[in-house]
Amino acid sequence: MISRRQARRQALLLLYQWDLSGNEIGSQFAGDLSPWAKDLARDVAAHAEELDAKITAASVGWTADRLGVVERSALRVATRELELREVPAEVVINEAVAFAKRYASDDAGRLVNGILGRIQREEAVAK
Repeated sequence: MISRRQARRQALLLLYQWDLSGNEIGSQFAGDLSPWAKDLARDVAAHAEELDAKITAASVGWTADRLGVVERSALRVATRELELREVPAEVVINEAVAFAKRYASDDAGRLVNGILGRIQREEAVAK
């Protein structure tokens, strides 16, 4: 059994592969795959269009399709998790920022943090 953080990382990688290739979620993943990660990635992929609309609305001067694949994948996962409200928002945002920094750049981490902060505020208002 892997941790939720490790499973979230797998989901990010699955979405990265899916976004670049268009192939079925998990078809290119080597190794043991967490069922939770695969379910999350499939859920995010199924809602990608509406998640991208939220990301675009929260981005200043950027559309989701202009973002890097890592940033977009991290934002999609985090935005979906913020919608589901199963994990504290702070955890969701911190992990998305950490993934963006690790797999893209420090600037990507700041970008992801800013966009998710706006989305979180909008989700709080919508409650």
